[in-house]
Amino acid sequence: MDIICKIRDIYKLIGEFEGQFYKEYGITLNEGMLLCSLLEKKTLSSTELAKNLGLTCSNTSKVIKSVEEQGFVERELGKEDKRQMYFALTEKGAEFILSVKNSKINIPKELKGHLR
Repeated sequence: MDIICKIRDIYKLIGEFEGQFYKEYGITLNEGMLLCSLLEKKTLSSTELAKNLGLTCSNTSKVIKSVEEQGFVERELGKEDKRQMYFALTEKGAEFILSVKNSKINIPKELKGHLR
């Protein structure tokens, strides 16, 4: 049971971190991770994004919709399969996530200890 208590503590720390992250940058942690994934891979399908983020397809769709509405991501039709939709950062999205990545993100020391 000790491991479950430790995971609970980590989960709570991540929740607290996400609240601070949202206050500072105006995006959720999932939105930030999605933008970061697109910065690394350039173009991904919603299924690929869901795998990358460890989210369900339904939750990933909600995150995509949110970052699209903020102008950070745009949709592209698949070149070979027009039914397939791909997502890429807009210039605004790339500039935003780069500024987040280059800023000093304050991670609580209790959480830092679990990130090593």
